[in-house]
Amino acid sequence: MTQFASITLQNTDDARPIIEAILADNTDVQVLNMPGAVKLDRDHRIVVNRASVEERIGRSWDPQELHLVLISMAGNVDEDDDYFALEWKK
Repeated sequence: MTQFASITLQNTDDARPIIEAILADNTDVQVLNMPGAVKLDRDHRIVVNRASVEERIGRSWDPQELHLVLISMAGNVDEDDDYFALEWKK
């Protein structure tokens, strides 16, 4: 059975560049748009890359800023200065 890594973010101006970066960097992401929220699911792993978000917002971005727009997540967290990842080990 496949386990989906999942992240749900607020649908706000601050979160949209993060959502765009996730979609650009992770193939086969399933997107569920809800009023006020966007849920992103992917088999096993989702990564939010600092560089991809910075490219979209035009300024320095710390992956810890993700927590300001985070609603929920599923998976084991792996993070450092360059990325925030959720994953289920195979």
